[in-house]
Amino acid sequence: MNLHEYQAKSILSDFGVTVQRGIVATTPEEAVEAAKKLTEETGTGWHIVKAQIHAGGRGKGGGVKLAKNLQEVKDISNEIIGMNLVTPQTPKEGKKVHQVMIGEDVYYPGDNEPEEYYMSVLLNRNTGRTMIMYSPEGGMDIETVAEETPEKVFTEEIDPATGLLPFQARRIAFNLGLSGKAFKGMTKFVSQLYNAYEKSDSSLFEINPVLKASDDRIIAVDAKVTLDDSALYRHKDYAEMRDEREENPIEVEAGKAGLNYVDLDGNVGCMVNGAGLAMATMDLIKQAGGNPANFLDVGGTADAARVEKAFDLILQDENVEAILINIFGGIVRCDRVAQGVIDAYKNMGDRINVPIIVRLQGTNAEEAKKMIDESGLNVESAVAFQEAADKVQKVLS
Repeated sequence: MNLHEYQAKSILSDFGVTVQRGIVATTPEEAVEAAKKLTEETGTGWHIVKAQIHAGGRGKGGGVKLAKNLQEVKDISNEIIGMNLVTPQTPKEGKKVHQVMIGEDVYYPGDNEPEEYYMSVLLNRNTGRTMIMYSPEGGMDIETVAEETPEKVFTEEIDPATGLLPFQARRIAFNLGLSGKAFKGMTKFVSQLYNAYEKSDSSLFEINPVLKASDDRIIAVDAKVTLDDSALYRHKDYAEMRDEREENPIEVEAGKAGLNYVDLDGNVGCMVNGAGLAMATMDLIKQAGGNPANFLDVGGTADAARVEKAFDLILQDENVEAILINIFGGIVRCDRVAQGVIDAYKNMGDRINVPIIVRLQGTNAEEAKKMIDESGLNVESAVAFQEAADKVQKVLS
């Protein structure tokens, strides 16, 4: 589950991580009041207005701007709230901005020049260990840094038996070229960040930039946090932070119906039981010259109501030209699935306007094929994987 920046910073702050303070606002008037409050608390005269959407690269799209007075806070907030913000990480139509965060100005004058770093905490899937990835080139796309100057990207792997050790935090500060107060501040920052990652059951922390301010304070200026959905039962307060407006509406609807659905950019809808079979089915569609429009796992139950809901979800995608149903009848008998498909098709009537290929294998597969073939509906049955692929290819040609 992704969080907004202001929510992510709230979690980091709870674990002692120093963050750029900010207040969320949903109207220009609220933004002005937030700026006034920050001025009273921090003495900051300038403020940063940041669009709150689940996407990076907000500054490139005009979603992060500096306001030098209260009137500019109001004008900029009025401009950003309600806009469709387009960034490299949003759909082409962008994402609507419902709220902004008014942040304190942390680039204040002082004895030293501010410096920006990149830091993230995530799982290294090759080793099965948590790692801290960091770079002295903060404020930039880390992908670009890794491609053009890979020597400036460092990693520190954490042994799960010991957790982050003090010498590792010191090594990170050393590799970032820090010394004195900033060195001590960074080792503390790294330790607190790792602790927050572990205790919050997150799958990703990304802080870009981590700022060494002009007085050598270490501050998280931005924060991207992704929580592990499977651990949300341990964090009821985090679960309440979910913003469904930022998610794919079809995926949200599927989740409420107990279906595992992921929207994709393709033309063949998939209805499958089991994640492994779903992945194989997507490969099958690709080999047949199509592209999967979704990942949809209906699970071990495929009655008429569940199949009808799955049809409804798939057909909400206007790009779908055909639907492939690929069910292995182990937990559920194939004839029951076939009856579910027939009943759902009849219930939906004209709403189903694309050809459907059904492959059922397992318990009572022959009876299921006969039921499909004799249904009189625009549904074709298949027995073998290749046969299903050939029929997908035929309807797409």
